[in-house]
Amino acid sequence: MGLRAIFWSPLVNWLLSVLFATLLPGILCLQKEMTIIIAPGGKDCFHENGIAGQMVDLEYQVIDGSHGDLDISFDLTDSSGRLIFADYKKSDNIHRYKLPQDTELTFCFNNEFSRMNSKTVFFEIIIEREDEDAGWSNFDILEGLSPEEFYDMKVQDIEDIIKRVRNNLTKARQFQDMLRSHEARDRNMAEENYFKVNAWSFFQIIIMLGVGFCQVVMVKSLFDTESKAHKLWSKM
Repeated sequence: MGLRAIFWSPLVNWLLSVLFATLLPGILCLQKEMTIIIAPGGKDCFHENGIAGQMVDLEYQVIDGSHGDLDISFDLTDSSGRLIFADYKKSDNIHRYKLPQDTELTFCFNNEFSRMNSKTVFFEIIIEREDEDAGWSNFDILEGLSPEEFYDMKVQDIEDIIKRVRNNLTKARQFQDMLRSHEARDRNMAEENYFKVNAWSFFQIIIMLGVGFCQVVMVKSLFDTESKAHKLWSKM
């Protein structure tokens, strides 16, 4: 049993090193997600630094409009003020951009066109290297392994499996975030429709009561010659 522990220890350390080298690029990438409330007539801006060659993925969605339309204006600019993307009164969108140079990105959500309704916006930004294999450039995968410890395992297969696991986990997390934002948006829309149905129903009930009262007064005035309503109808 002691020999087995001695034999497997370098192999376990090697596998952990492989896992660390594969996941390191994902750890170093920037990923942020926020839910913000933009006041009527307001504008909120955010800033992130980027390095040349990095890929920027930005997704946003309006999940609540405070009894108004689910729309927002969006723009993305670099440090020189150059406009990269611009959306006007959209409910959601996804942008992908490769940075040609080091810059500070500024992205803003604009609700200045709405004077009465605030907007709740969910957004996610991911900044990472386009080349996911960069983490292997300076990593000697075979260092410290003997033929017996290798057990005919293919290093490239292990790399591919671990990278697939990482990519699938990242996609699953992004998909769950998207589902969560869609669920929040659908819930807010359902609550908004519920409010509109109740308000319209209450208005109709008031109208029906008013019409019923007027009909009772009119019918009663036909038989009561001394009533003011009867005299008014006689003059007409």
